[in-house]
Amino acid sequence: MPLETPLLGLHRASGAEIVEYFGTLLPARFGDFTAEYRAARDAVALADTNFRAFFSFSGPDRHRYLNAVLSSNVRDLKPGQGAIGLLLTPQGHILAEVETFALAERILASSHVMVRERTFSTFDKFIIMDDVALEDMTPSTGTLDLVGPRVAELISELARVDISAIPASAHIEAAFGSIPCRIIRHTWIDHPAAMVVVAREQLTALWWELEGAVRAHGGVPAGLEALNSIRLESGTAWFGQDYDDTNIPHEAGLELSHISYEKGCYTGQEIVERVRSRGHANRRLTGLQFLSGEPPAPGTKLFFTGNEAGHVTSAAISPLLGRPIGLGYVRREHSSIGTRLDASGTAAEVISLPVLEKKSSG
Repeated sequence: MPLETPLLGLHRASGAEIVEYFGTLLPARFGDFTAEYRAARDAVALADTNFRAFFSFSGPDRHRYLNAVLSSNVRDLKPGQGAIGLLLTPQGHILAEVETFALAERILASSHVMVRERTFSTFDKFIIMDDVALEDMTPSTGTLDLVGPRVAELISELARVDISAIPASAHIEAAFGSIPCRIIRHTWIDHPAAMVVVAREQLTALWWELEGAVRAHGGVPAGLEALNSIRLESGTAWFGQDYDDTNIPHEAGLELSHISYEKGCYTGQEIVERVRSRGHANRRLTGLQFLSGEPPAPGTKLFFTGNEAGHVTSAAISPLLGRPIGLGYVRREHSSIGTRLDASGTAAEVISLPVLEKKSSG
């Protein structure tokens, strides 16, 4: 059974279409796809992102412990800083994507609720001699995301915080109206974006507060359908759709964004370094466009001259190209830009991502 966003009743009352994303029932769209897509790309959009799990690590060994089990550099994080990394098996397979945020007395970690129990038990299993206390904060924590080029302006006006002045994964305590929260700096199509973390009991009030502000700045609430199209146009892989515990970081193209090569030993490092020294993985997550028909389903096989060459992981309509695009694993020898593939009866082509929006000449 899928989990449910705590805001499910509110969204259903508004007429939103509800679909499962990341193992959670979330809004796919609130109304008009095009309006939501344009808001997220050109103005500002509010998204329900309650597919996240949260864990708290306290105790004097918390930095050292997390540094030894994650691929990111947690050891050097100062309060207000953050890092994104991976929880790997000893064989280098991806158990979870984990973002860590250093606070004065603890480290907060964010992952996905669909792997919440496995992630918690893995963290707990590795706490042996370390003086670390682990707590599952998921039941008491909620998140909403703000995306689009007007996000920094909105947050500056509403919370008196300039998120454009802090780096990715950095975070700051703030308040929207009377609602205290933590604002985490992300990036969305080259613009500052925000993940807003709030106490679960304040989540509904925060939604109404931010929805009003978003509409005042020319935006609307956006479902995951519009965000999915834009993230594919941007070439951004999603955990659970484009990579999981069957993949290693280099296959998923995460070796530069999710791995620190200066931090020292961590679980799975030996495999990561072996693939790095070899210079390539045998298959690679690759951008694709589909030249006809509807977006193919995840798992659709890809063929090159009749031989299996990979499979599709996710696909959606690209408003920029006017046709379906997606991501998929393609064998290295068939992954050159322009290579034509057969997506089980649909013509496909390897493309470079991101897809850039055409500028008007007027």
